[in-house]
Amino acid sequence: MDFNEYQDLASQTADFSGRPGEYPLMYSCMGLAGETGEVIEKVKKVMRNNGGEMSEEQREAIKQEIGDVLWYLSQVARFCDILLDEAAEANVKKLADRRERGVIRSEGDTR
Repeated sequence: MDFNEYQDLASQTADFSGRPGEYPLMYSCMGLAGETGEVIEKVKKVMRNNGGEMSEEQREAIKQEIGDVLWYLSQVARFCDILLDEAAEANVKKLADRRERGVIRSEGDTR
């Protein structure tokens, strides 16, 4: 499955009917932030409770949360008229350019 196919399929489960204007975008952004926090929380517990050793149960829980992050991200992109494939491709190009110029470990968005 590619990103655009995922985005199409994920959008079929998004129901924002009856919600005005910017609600779907704001809801999706808030969901993305919340689910990202859940990934971080699960990783924190791996570090705190297991000294960084991840059990299969923890790996599965993190995978589920990453899936939730992906769902919300796909909806944020959708409401901004951005295809996930395009965003992924642009990101890889940006990072390759930074690596070639030796600024991959620098700071700033426009480095």
